[in-house]
Amino acid sequence: MVEVPRYDDVQVGTELPPLQTDPISRLTLALYCGASGDHNPIHVDTDFARAAGMDDVFAHGMLGMACLARVVTSWVPQQAIRMLGTRFVAITHVGDRITCTGRVVEKLGDRQVRVELEAHDQSGIVKLAGEALVELT
Repeated sequence: MVEVPRYDDVQVGTELPPLQTDPISRLTLALYCGASGDHNPIHVDTDFARAAGMDDVFAHGMLGMACLARVVTSWVPQQAIRMLGTRFVAITHVGDRITCTGRVVEKLGDRQVRVELEAHDQSGIVKLAGEALVELT
């Protein structure tokens, strides 16, 4: 079980443990369709994706957001998260290896901290950016 860090022990600049995914595979996308209920064929049907003007299928944005959320929940229990928001910046392609990071950027009142989140691929291209508000002990 993850313990909540103490507010007094956390500083601006504290980095959360990063998360690196295996390369995004077609199997991952198919499994995510079933798990999420998002069966949009653009994520699993190459012919459909090409007819839509894409080179290939691509990952669900919410799959990337789930990875960012895992960075936060690996640092604090889910109950400590007061807000989690994400902006989708670029498409995540099959084969991309995603690294998710988080860093405390502000200490707020009520024992809360603002955490900046980012997901980027093996080339450093940002795929998602976001933030979380976390209440510490």
